[in-house]
Amino acid sequence: MSIFKSHIPLEILIVGGSSGIGLEFVHHFLQYPNLNHLYATFHSQDSANKLISLSQKYSQKLSPISMDITAEKSIEKGIKEVSKKTETLHLVIYCVGILHKDEFQPEKSLKQISEQQLLTYFQINSIGAVLIAKHILPFLRHSEHSIFAAISAKVGSIEDNFLGGWYGYRASKAALNMLMKTTSIEYSRRSPKTVVVALHPGTTDTELSKPFQKNVPQGKLFSTTKTVNQLVQIMKDLKIGDNGKFFSWDGTTLPW
Repeated sequence: MSIFKSHIPLEILIVGGSSGIGLEFVHHFLQYPNLNHLYATFHSQDSANKLISLSQKYSQKLSPISMDITAEKSIEKGIKEVSKKTETLHLVIYCVGILHKDEFQPEKSLKQISEQQLLTYFQINSIGAVLIAKHILPFLRHSEHSIFAAISAKVGSIEDNFLGGWYGYRASKAALNMLMKTTSIEYSRRSPKTVVVALHPGTTDTELSKPFQKNVPQGKLFSTTKTVNQLVQIMKDLKIGDNGKFFSWDGTTLPW
């Protein structure tokens, strides 16, 4: 069913395409000869310089779209921008996520938990993804195969949690996994040619992982290019029967 092996003109949406893994996906897919158009969202103009620069170089192929995924009205407005150019999407990847920012740090113990930090984790890491799934469904209901993928994390696996800590990040990624699993069930009825998956990218050399890289085993800190190549390979091999699964960067399935 691989959309990558077909000759159809691909329409792709990268949510969170201005930095890290999302920006690398943009670079990657811009090289596809059968790419028709790529839409990449960004949160603020200040953080989107590289993406906007790329869009000037690839003006016929790439459209940057302003979107605040913590506000449903902003999501609706961004999707409306996409609808001006296409009614069909073949690949949607949710790449937005937060682990830390300034004073915002993952909790090591219960005493560090705050209501506002938990709400922020869930808004960005989980709720945004299911709102995208809600508003993008009409673009995926067509006669060709399509993929909706969300970048998750192995630490969101409840069964695999042996270390504790990182309460908000773990819980929000577990929530993302459940939201994607539930979306996959509804999509199987309403958009049966769409495969919905959660993807663990491994530890990637981005701003998100930077403060925690010293503990990463040798050979397990991936460049964004390597991460994207590995995740694209997984997506290339997806079958309808993979709908609702949680994959690690090496193609193995992860426990919920």
